[in-house]
Amino acid sequence: MLHSAGRRGVAHLSQVWPLAQAVKQLTTSGAAQQQAAPAPNPDTMDVTVNDVPVTIPKGSTVLQACDAAGIDIPRFCYHQRLSIAGNCRMCLVEVEKSPKPVASCAMPAGPGMKIKTDTPMVKKAREGVMEFLLINHPLDCPICDQGGECDLQDQAMIFGSDRSRFVENKRAVDDKNIGPLVKTVMNRCIHCTRCVRFSSEVAGTSELGVTGRGRDSEIGTYVEKLISSELSGNVIDLCPVGALTSKPYAFTARSWELKSTDSIDVSDALGANIRVDSRGTEVMRILPRLNEQVNEEWISDKARFQYDGLKRQRLNTPLVKGPKGLQPATWAEAFAAIKEGLAKAKGNEIKAVAGKLTDAETLISVKDLLNRLGSGNTVHEDGVNDFNTDVRSTYIANTTVAGIEQADVILLIGSNPRVESPVFNARLRKTWLDGAQVGLLGTPVDLTYKYEHLGSDPAALAKLAQGGGFFDKLKSAKRPVVIVGPGVLKRADRDAVLRSVHELVEKAGAVKADWNGYNMIHECASRVAAFDLGFQPSVFFFFFFFKRGVFTQGGGSPATAPSHVWPPLGWRPAEHQVPHH
Repeated sequence: MLHSAGRRGVAHLSQVWPLAQAVKQLTTSGAAQQQAAPAPNPDTMDVTVNDVPVTIPKGSTVLQACDAAGIDIPRFCYHQRLSIAGNCRMCLVEVEKSPKPVASCAMPAGPGMKIKTDTPMVKKAREGVMEFLLINHPLDCPICDQGGECDLQDQAMIFGSDRSRFVENKRAVDDKNIGPLVKTVMNRCIHCTRCVRFSSEVAGTSELGVTGRGRDSEIGTYVEKLISSELSGNVIDLCPVGALTSKPYAFTARSWELKSTDSIDVSDALGANIRVDSRGTEVMRILPRLNEQVNEEWISDKARFQYDGLKRQRLNTPLVKGPKGLQPATWAEAFAAIKEGLAKAKGNEIKAVAGKLTDAETLISVKDLLNRLGSGNTVHEDGVNDFNTDVRSTYIANTTVAGIEQADVILLIGSNPRVESPVFNARLRKTWLDGAQVGLLGTPVDLTYKYEHLGSDPAALAKLAQGGGFFDKLKSAKRPVVIVGPGVLKRADRDAVLRSVHELVEKAGAVKADWNGYNMIHECASRVAAFDLGFQPSVFFFFFFFKRGVFTQGGGSPATAPSHVWPPLGWRPAEHQVPHH
């Protein structure tokens, strides 16, 4: 019996064994599939917008979730580069299990949240908010410079009602005189506070604010004064209505009359992206163009309002120097005088001076001309000449404009970025608000952020390099940045100071394998191009070549040019042109 039972048991196991093996294989395969399946991203979450699933980063708001789903949510106070105010209430949406509409710009999105943007409740709520906004808004559209590109106009047409129930008198507010650039018509203000937040957060001047409550609220400067910010014109773009407009542009054109041309700002060395609006041959206004890597969406007041110099108080005829000084002449007379002067002069008796706005093509053409005439006497208007440009990284911004935001310690040497490049200064302020520490070597200046003043002379630079204090912060930083400004380049002892700066950078470890924290900023747009092209005294010709993967430069005469270099600029074949940035 036992044997029989044992054999029955063996027979039973032999029948079950294949099934057990199959189950084991399925289990192993399932476990492997589970291991191979991508794990959920802990930094994202899933929500539903109008029954459409959307994956968004954690920490996003309901409005950002709707934007990710491609649904347009009306808004006035919300701006992605400013803090959240939540005071216009135009962005109301319906959220499941919420008893009333919520302000989507201020409401954090949660995992599994179900959002509705097109329900009757949302439509009615938006109509009500728009009705309240229009209660005190004047009927100025025919005479308002914002007409045709006004957020209030557009959203009233799309989300508002087709009738009004308001029959009372509208409130009246005195206009504020805040300067020669920004025109105010405060009756049109809807109290979105974008201008207030820009002034305090981006510009760093805190000159605009809100007084009063409710219908008595007013935007102003508290005490009567003019705005001093170099970025004040950006409030014109931020204002969603016609309360803040451009004074120079007032009553000159409508938006649909203008032709837009993309361009680059040359008022400083940053190269902010701009849009030039013209009517016929006349430039009517200049607006910023979005570029996250350079200017985001801000431009300086100089960039915005400099266009009047294109049509007023400018030379429109050549001037030739005679016994009575510079006298107007025709182009034929001017070229005849140039030809006569060049025929008399020999070699370095001929000198070319490049202006601060001279483009790279003109620079190399002039240099080519002088080289053919046997002269290497080329100088730049800003006075920074005889500069060693053997290594390009010694005179450019290596960290890049956007890369500055990664810095945790910043050292300014001989620089006042608020004057030299206001938009770049706004980046520095943004970095400072994120926790970066700033030190300044040079003349104390009024910046829009706090900094530690370390001295004003080369002795202070030498003392800093000895260690301790701010140097220790710079050396221990993960992303240290050193910025050299025009104040150093214009010194008589420039070369000695720059050697000390380079030693400081090396000791502090500001240049690493994955990080180059050495930067030089300039005052004028053509400075780097002039360095690149060798537009300096005694540089007879200039060439670029690659050596061990490093972009380097050299100068001399054609007889001394190495065999592996490119042809000299000016005689270079078109296919060898190096784009200049």
